[in-house]
Order: sequence, then structure tokens, then C-alpha cells
Amino acid sequence: MTSSWTETSRLSAKNCHDMLDIRREIDRIDGAVVRLLAERLTYIERAGHIKKDRTAVRDEARIADVLAKVQSTCEREGFPFAIAEPVWHALMEGCIAHEFKVFDGSNAPPSRAAASR
Repeated sequence: MTSSWTETSRLSAKNCHDMLDIRREIDRIDGAVVRLLAERLTYIERAGHIKKDRTAVRDEARIADVLAKVQSTCEREGFPFAIAEPVWHALMEGCIAHEFKVFDGSNAPPSRAAASR
């Protein structure tokens, strides 16, 4: 039962009457989360092009700042930080690894073939 996530009309949880309603709303939310993560990745990639030093790719102070903001948002939204924290750790580690690839690719010396043109 694989299909693409599409935007559908929003039902509140209390207005869901069966598992089909529940699953449709979860799929809608998952699609929105993926779209937001894809947008987030465009900024990670841009950072990989902007940063001048490879040691700046992993920024422990920024990681702590992001986690503090996530925790604050969780408290405000009533979402358990115990669920969010490992998700954000995995997200940030994946994004940092991706940013290293972008940084290394954008700062690689030109190949000999390109240099001889």
C-alpha cells in the first residue's frame, strides 16, 4: 500500500472516525515533514558552499543551540522531548555528513582534465 503523500483536507484527531482517517492524516503530516526537511537540506547545502573552513562544518555550539530550541518548542507544543531529541540528533548527524560532502565537493581542486582546458 505505497502511494505518494499528497495534500488532503485536514481532519483533527478527534474528528477521525476510523483507521483510514488516522492513516490519511499521518501520511499528510509525514509528507509535510519530508517537504520541510527537503527545504532544510537546501540551507545545509548552501552552508557547505559558504563555509570557508572544513572545521566549521561541525559546530558543537550550534548543535546545542538547535537542541535547546527544539526542547523549548516541544515544551510549548506539548510534544515529548524524549521523542524529539534522538530524532534531531539523527537529523543533524545526517545533515552534517551531507554538508561535509558538499563542502568537500565544492572545495575540491579542479581535475587535471578541467585544468588543462
